[in-house]
Amino acid sequence: MDIDRYIDAGKKEDEVNLEGTLRPQTFEDFPGQDKVKQKLKVFTQAAKKRGQPMDHTLLCGPPGLGKTTLAHILANTLEADFKSTSGPALHRKGDLAAILTSLKPGSVFFIDEIHRLSRDVEEYLYSAMEDFYIDIVTGEGLGVRSMRFTLNPFTLVGATTRAGLLKAPFRDRFGIVERLCFYDRE
Repeated sequence: MDIDRYIDAGKKEDEVNLEGTLRPQTFEDFPGQDKVKQKLKVFTQAAKKRGQPMDHTLLCGPPGLGKTTLAHILANTLEADFKSTSGPALHRKGDLAAILTSLKPGSVFFIDEIHRLSRDVEEYLYSAMEDFYIDIVTGEGLGVRSMRFTLNPFTLVGATTRAGLLKAPFRDRFGIVERLCFYDRE
């Protein structure tokens, strides 16, 4: 019996490999959502031709319709590095800054449950999304300093079941907004 399996909650290498083989890797492998897939194909092709990251993308819809899988497919199609987190995991601006400064050029940064970001963290994304920089404030009182960090251009992909909870200025920074619908019985 593998006692470590019960102690360590992390995924083992064979579990990660199995998940990768089960998850669709291309738009063609992904069943349903044909209108959304067609639009995303056009956006990825245009980004590749321009040699620039794709516009920031918001995927909305009920749970279980493939928002996370589509984010993976976008990264695969763009041949981009993929980083993933969830809204509730980003408690502080520093958590977000650590991820943003580690992104490679053209990376796809996926935030699941993006509607659950705190207001501070959500607002901290504004300059990163628009102009690819963040300001980090250090020190206190008279010793306070602000340092500007230029970020590598990236594509933010947010997934939400509750788009209405996103503040309008945040929602407006997504150049692409797609709503996933329930599947037909066929």
